[in-house]
Amino acid sequence: MGKPRPPLPPGPYLVVGLARSGVAAALALRARGLAVTGVDSGRADDPALIKAAGRLREAGVEVRLDASGVDLAARAGTLIKSPGVPEKAPAIRAGRERGAMVLGELEFAWRLIPNEFIAVTGTNGKTTTTEWIGHVHREAALPVAVAGNVGTALSSLIGELADDVTVVCEASSFQLEDTVAFSPEAAVLLNLSPDHLDRHGTYEAYVAAKLRIFANQGNHDVAVAPADLGVEDLGGCARRVTFGEGPGPEVSRRAGYLWWDEQPILPVDEVALPGAHNVQNAMATAATCLACGVDPGAVAAGLRTFAGVRHRLERIAVQEGVTWINDSKATNVASTIVALEAFVAPIHLIAGGRGKQQDFTPLAPHVAEHCRAVYLIGEATGELAGALEPTGVQLHDEGDLEQAVSAARAAARPGEIVLFSAACASFDQYRDFEERGDHFRALVEAA
Repeated sequence: MGKPRPPLPPGPYLVVGLARSGVAAALALRARGLAVTGVDSGRADDPALIKAAGRLREAGVEVRLDASGVDLAARAGTLIKSPGVPEKAPAIRAGRERGAMVLGELEFAWRLIPNEFIAVTGTNGKTTTTEWIGHVHREAALPVAVAGNVGTALSSLIGELADDVTVVCEASSFQLEDTVAFSPEAAVLLNLSPDHLDRHGTYEAYVAAKLRIFANQGNHDVAVAPADLGVEDLGGCARRVTFGEGPGPEVSRRAGYLWWDEQPILPVDEVALPGAHNVQNAMATAATCLACGVDPGAVAAGLRTFAGVRHRLERIAVQEGVTWINDSKATNVASTIVALEAFVAPIHLIAGGRGKQQDFTPLAPHVAEHCRAVYLIGEATGELAGALEPTGVQLHDEGDLEQAVSAARAAARPGEIVLFSAACASFDQYRDFEERGDHFRALVEAA
């Protein structure tokens, strides 16, 4: 069991945003016999929203679609805010103006799940590390549930877990900015680089949202972060555990090994996933699990055997000597740089989508070094082309993913790689990065 939780603030409850997390929160409230209404500003003819609304109405939840929810906020005691809903949304503003409590779905679910929590955040590597920590727990035969931003809505676990299950939860900046008392027993920050500036406004606000993961931790908790993070004060009162290069960090890489407390964990070349970024993810995984008391032998086994996650440097196929890689989860520049640096063979890069007010110029030297051609799609095509034109690499304006895959297939030679690593959000053409990645897979496998 975890530490005591604050109670839910009083209802009636309004859930704002009816994607996966919002639906799960509304169903959890209704299952407790509480009065709850769900609202979403999306189009009433959206198939996904129609499906969600039907499910909620069957459970007795009032639903409004294609609505701001301002009138509903006027009678709500508490608003539950889905991660994708911005702070400036009319219903959220209206609720705050009249003094209603606003809880993010992460905070809401944590208050109703009494188990110990390990929460993972960072600009890149969140999903991989969250799943990797869960994998290590399974290797150690420890009961674990993996949820949060990775696909399983945290609220769907309410009332479903035995007391001894550890919850490993991916936490995005969108989720963390809405926390109030959230205090995981272990909190992990992997890295920081500019992202989601279209939502947070400034890099400083983005970093502040990330650091919320530590803010309420106590003396008996664990705070895991890179030794070279560059942030002197993480906040909170937890025991700090670091990972990084050379002597000093609790988990370190030196002399070809990963080390913990001056004891070798395993050789670096036995880490299951390729790429320098995955060595960092492995060190974060090891630091978290070992600091939480997981058996060192199970940690080493888990680092050797983890198979990775979908949509993150996922090898889809090898066709006529060309390797196809799905990295749809790369929704920012830093992620795509990591992907480019993971391979030695010449790359045909497919990139683009909806920009997030990020600077694409840092991609240029990596594209120049690794790419034979770039195929651009989506709304950010012009911005990407402007940033990458000085590289001299061939740029192709393909419009959409289907055309880009076709063009890359025609150009790629045996021994080369076609890498779909968008560096952008998916929302100009897809519901989310998962739908985008599934479409890429289908296009590749249709050959």
